[in-house]
Amino acid sequence: MSNYELAELNLAMLVAPIDSPTLADFVAELDRINAVADQSPGFVWRLQSDEGNATDLEHEFGDDVIANLSIWESVEHLHTYVYRTAHVEIMRRRKEWFEVMKESYVVLWWVSQGHRPTLREAKGKLDLLRANGSNPDAFTIKKPYQEPSGVA
Repeated sequence: MSNYELAELNLAMLVAPIDSPTLADFVAELDRINAVADQSPGFVWRLQSDEGNATDLEHEFGDDVIANLSIWESVEHLHTYVYRTAHVEIMRRRKEWFEVMKESYVVLWWVSQGHRPTLREAKGKLDLLRANGSNPDAFTIKKPYQEPSGVA
């Protein structure tokens, strides 16, 4: 059993307010796609409000940005969820709902098993990735780093 889990932050800059008709299809899919994540092999945890999603949580990324913060057992489990489940349907339509972001908007990093990062911690990891590129402390799904060896 591993002493580490994979943390993931994913940001999306909205093309319109979350309660607008433009985003109605996206909002309508949130519960279903979150349920797919929750039931996916390797899923551990996701940040969510009492309503079951994170779109209404306050954070430091701006009013027009939504943040998804989750924990997975491995990069492979996250990759499977992102690219091999119903989640890919949402990704295909992302240009309808989200602006193209010029900077990195997804970051992964290893955390001690049981640790649940805050959005502030996640922002620090994203800033690290933006400043230094993919590295053992903050990396991307396309250029992952193996979990640290030893005890967390």
